[in-house]
Amino acid sequence: MESQIITRIKQLAKANFDEILSVRRHIHKNPELSFQEFKTSEYIQSKLEEYGVEYKSGYVKTGIVALIKGKNPESKTIALRADMDALPIQEENEVDYISQNTGLMHACGHDVHSSSLLGVAKILSGLKEEFEGTIKLIFQPGEEKLPGGASLMIKEGVLENPAPTAIIGQHVFPDLPYGKVGFRGGMYMASCDELYLTVKGKGGHAALPHKFIDTVLISCQIINSLQQIVSRKAKPDVPSVLSFGKINSTGGATNIIPDEVKIEGTFRTMCEEWRNEAHSLMVNMAQDIAKSMGGTCEFEVRKGYPFLKNDEKTTHFAKKMAQLYLGEENVIDLDLRMTGEDFSYYTQKIPGCFYRLGTGESSGLHSSTFNVDEKSLEIGMGLMSWIAIKSILEQ
Repeated sequence: MESQIITRIKQLAKANFDEILSVRRHIHKNPELSFQEFKTSEYIQSKLEEYGVEYKSGYVKTGIVALIKGKNPESKTIALRADMDALPIQEENEVDYISQNTGLMHACGHDVHSSSLLGVAKILSGLKEEFEGTIKLIFQPGEEKLPGGASLMIKEGVLENPAPTAIIGQHVFPDLPYGKVGFRGGMYMASCDELYLTVKGKGGHAALPHKFIDTVLISCQIINSLQQIVSRKAKPDVPSVLSFGKINSTGGATNIIPDEVKIEGTFRTMCEEWRNEAHSLMVNMAQDIAKSMGGTCEFEVRKGYPFLKNDEKTTHFAKKMAQLYLGEENVIDLDLRMTGEDFSYYTQKIPGCFYRLGTGESSGLHSSTFNVDEKSLEIGMGLMSWIAIKSILEQ
């Protein structure tokens, strides 16, 4: 029976490949930023209608929830999630389906996630007699922007009516070749917070340092000293990363010290207690350094996504199902990642599994030349369909 279902799913994934390929390319050509995915949402809704799938739209304006009901639909519910938003990046790929929206690009694979989930909708619509319960499909906006579409959809009741017992998500992974997938139970991805500092002093001529308060020098001292918090305060078994990616001084020049310097960075870790402690340490240290050098420092911590912890039981089961679907040699164990994902909000509420879909070698995620081996769409929709059916039957 098990092998028969796998065979049917693989046949349906293969049969629907050309359709889902065209869906992926359409979404890729028409990227929209976080919480602005209006045309993407309309397109996905039109496809769900075409496939005869029941859905409700309007979650956080652009989000969609579709329901695939098997026999005895109220007995159990499993949720599957895909994100829809793109990034403010100018695409540099030479492909027929290159982004048509200047300065916007699906550089994180959300076009693959959404199209794969539409493939799941089409596959499972043809297998309703093979399972009992309901499979909830969540098309989510705003993964790339705080406070995260997941947190907002949860507030609007996405995990209710019906309430899923577990949630599954997949994400493209250029580090894995096409045909392979990766899993990791327990702690997997970091929390991620945004840091905004404004250092204020007194500007002046660079040749007369005794007459001004050097905001650039204060900023350098702050950036350098804050690294001590990670290297000297964090426990050895708690991964932490502190990085600054932007320094800007309005009015500064080779011989002009500005009145003000703005700094932006990110802090990531995998322990909530340490996360909160580090915030206080950073703010206090930066302000004390600025004060000791005659200036001031305004320090804002925008608390972002929590850490992502995969439920051990759910992940072990999904990994086992992947091995049956693809073969053990094509299922690998993932390393910890210091990147963040708002799928973590779901895993704070219900058991979840967030796994990686191998999409072939490419430039990195969030780069202007990121792309995927499109054959991975067949695995993306097929494997997720298989895991969903088996989860609702056996978990």
